[in-house]
Amino acid sequence: MPVKNRFAELLPEIAAWRRDFHEYPELMYDLPRTSARVADLCRSFGCDEVVEGIGGSGLVAVIRGRSTGSGRTLGLRADMDALPIEETTGLPYASKTPGKMHACGHDGHTSILLGTAKYLAETRNFDGTVVCIFQPAEEGGAGAKAMIDDGLMDRFAIDEVYGLHNAPGLPVGHFAIRPGALQASADEFRITVTGKGGHAAEPHLAVDTTLAACATVVALQSVVARNADPLAALVLTVGTFQSDSRASNVIAHRVVMEGTVRALDGRLRDLAEERIKAVATATAAAYGATAEVVYQRGYPVTVNAVQETGYAIRAAESVAGAAAVQRDIPPIMPAEDFSYMLEARPGAYIFLGNGDSAQCHNPAYDFNDQAIPAGCSYFVALVETRLPKA
Repeated sequence: MPVKNRFAELLPEIAAWRRDFHEYPELMYDLPRTSARVADLCRSFGCDEVVEGIGGSGLVAVIRGRSTGSGRTLGLRADMDALPIEETTGLPYASKTPGKMHACGHDGHTSILLGTAKYLAETRNFDGTVVCIFQPAEEGGAGAKAMIDDGLMDRFAIDEVYGLHNAPGLPVGHFAIRPGALQASADEFRITVTGKGGHAAEPHLAVDTTLAACATVVALQSVVARNADPLAALVLTVGTFQSDSRASNVIAHRVVMEGTVRALDGRLRDLAEERIKAVATATAAAYGATAEVVYQRGYPVTVNAVQETGYAIRAAESVAGAAAVQRDIPPIMPAEDFSYMLEARPGAYIFLGNGDSAQCHNPAYDFNDQAIPAGCSYFVALVETRLPKA
């Protein structure tokens, strides 16, 4: 069951867009070149509206079908931002900006949605409206939330919303998805442990903050090991640990540690926040120190709606065949800010095979252009099945 022939024809053009984005990566909300290029292309396709500046540097392209009697609107989303990583691929189109690269395939996602927009503007073989959402700041900036807060869903009357992400290790042209929780939430915490600095040779005259902080790191592991359901998915990682002394003969006065919490259930987020504060405070106190905990909620759990996941599976099967679509994959613990869109509207997020490539966020990663026709065909299949001609 092949991809649409039109996308095989368009592949060189779409791949050229993708490689251009790859050469000139931009971060977070600072996407002047990327956003302008996307807007110019959408206008050249003949999209009915191109609206810029949504949620900062986000934009949407509106495409109306041959008829709009259904009154329904489908949202398709792609992320545009890169990562602060030094590229090591050595490719002819490698990043020209030191310290920045498209190491997560957002250049590919954007190009897939652009190819989809070009095709839909040509054919308009649907009844309703398609809103192509080009989003900034997925990599830690909550660009999806910014666009929603700026009126995205209501302003364009979006009924359902769909997105995709490349998956290294999954064969090109294959898809993978699951209903329910697909990706974890991502919260951050900062713990400041304060004791009483002093001479390393006279610990009895000080309060050893480093000892109290180390005990806190160990004690925090009890939150996962002894507070959470053993069958539930919860990750607690202390990622940084820094004292205010670099001398070997000094007992530090203050230690700051930072970490992340990942969960697949909102109740586990609440549990983790409560227990981290309690454990850190009590452990520090046991050593005569104090602990101040700042817990910051980040991206929520990415939850695919059951019915819309079924629509996504059928669209993927129409492109790749049933054998190439995994329907109930295990959830993963990295987070995704498409979760905000799925909180606002029913929809689904699917993985698209990137073949035998380096993993995302790796300096040797590159998006596989051969995945583009399948990704475009999937989005079009969603549109034409969810908004069938009257």
